Order: sequence, then structure tokens, then C-alpha cells
Amino acid sequence: MPGLGWDAAAEQRFDVNLSILFTELPLLERPAAAAAAGFTAVELWWPWIDSPTPERSELDALRKAIEDAGVRLTGLNFYAGQLPGPDRGALSVPGEESERFRANVEVAAEFAGSLGCGALNALYGNRVDGVDPAEQDALGLENLVLAARAADGIGAILLIEALNKPESPLYPLVSAPAAVGVVDKVNAATGLDNARFLMDLYHLSMNGEDLPAVIERYTAKTGHVQIADNPGRGAPGTGSLPLEDLLDQLRKAGYDGWVGLEYKPGDRPSAEAFDWLPR
Repeated sequence: MPGLGWDAAAEQRFDVNLSILFTELPLLERPAAAAAAGFTAVELWWPWIDSPTPERSELDALRKAIEDAGVRLTGLNFYAGQLPGPDRGALSVPGEESERFRANVEVAAEFAGSLGCGALNALYGNRVDGVDPAEQDALGLENLVLAARAADGIGAILLIEALNKPESPLYPLVSAPAAVGVVDKVNAATGLDNARFLMDLYHLSMNGEDLPAVIERYTAKTGHVQIADNPGRGAPGTGSLPLEDLLDQLRKAGYDGWVGLEYKPGDRPSAEAFDWLPR
């Protein structure tokens, strides 16, 4: 929003999430649209929600669109089921879904590596009725170890994200401590120390967490940050979150990575949803 006084923003590196912004355009047109809006980097949820192993031609076409646009891919989700939709990941869901996740691990890592992408996000998955949570957690750790090793193979980090309970009531990682606890377990299991917390300030605020305390406690374990305002998950300035102050605190705490814009544009074209940013 104009007049927000985003002085600190000038020192932040923002990338745009092409799975929530520019979705009015076909997937292959979004990287160029992000570049036209002034961005040098983009991130994506897994774009093929029905296929953990799409045809090479589809992968090649998206890679070419990103390269031709001159933007960098800074983050990619592993296969996460129907997202957007009812699913919140696949890796801890027994049976076909976790098998699909495993089939996707090398495909996603190879695609990310080909574009120099340094972060892969593994959404944990919902609790399943009738399945012991301990069984899901054991499966989840096994699959996160596979994902961490694949990420390490391309020199990338593995991200583990906390979501919010109101919108994801079956997802078990709905606080910063819960997600960081899984990060620690993965690092202990692999010895690679490449698992990191994905700090999404919108989700954490929806959970009612003390955001300055989360930043103070967990910045050192944070590999990526995402933002949207609350309420509404819109652009900064559409809600009441003090995002400028929070990002300033993050920077002072030592976070120098990308900040992903993962918000809804509202009832306007995505290209018009960045008027809060300093030019």
C-alpha cells in the first residue's frame, strides 16, 4: 500500500510465489509476468498436483519459461497432494500418497538443481483417521530423511513448515516449536544439518503465536521466510500485521535470505498487488 514507509523493505530480497500470485495466467506465462513486475526470483508449490512424476517435456517447458524470463527459482515444494485443495502434504500419509512423495523426491530435486534452486519445502501431511499418529510420524521421518539427502545432493536445504490450525485442522505442525522439533529430528537422523524451519509469518500469526519471540528464538534455524497480512492473507497493509517491523527484526537477528510473497492479490490483477513495495 502506498505510504506504508517500507524503508526496511529496500534491504530485503523478495521473491514472488507463482502458485498464489499470477494464477490468473497459465503456469508457463507466470515467470515472465513476475519479471515484468520487477522481481528477479520466484518460488513454487509443486505445480503438477495430479502427478509427482510429470512428463519430461512438462518439466523442460517450465524450466525454459523460468530461464527465458531471467528469474531465479529460489524455492520449490515437493509433491504435496491436492494443494491448493484438501491436502497438506503427502509424506506422512501411509499408502499411495507417501509412495507418490517418494517417487517425486528425485524428480523435484533434479528439477530444482537444474535451476540452481537452493531450498526444497516438504509439507508434512494431515493426520489420517484410524492411523496411529506415531506411525505417521515414523513414516514422516523416514521420508524427510530421503528428502534431506536428495536436497543435499544438489546443495540445497530442506524446509519444514508450520501451517495454521484454523485453515489446516488436521495438520500436526501448527506451531513454530512443532515444526522446529521435526527439523531437529531430521538433522539428528541424517547428520547433514540441512533441514531448516520455514517461517511463514501469516500462518504463525493465525495460530496466535508471539511473532517477535518466535523470531528471537528460531531465526538461527530458519531457512526461508514467507509473508502475507492477517486477517485475509492479502498484501502487506491489507491487514494488521506489523510486517515491516517483523522483517526488520528478522534482518537484525541475522536472517539474510529471501522473503517469499505468498499472499492473495485480492480482486485485482496480480501485477497491481505490489504497490506497497519500494521501487
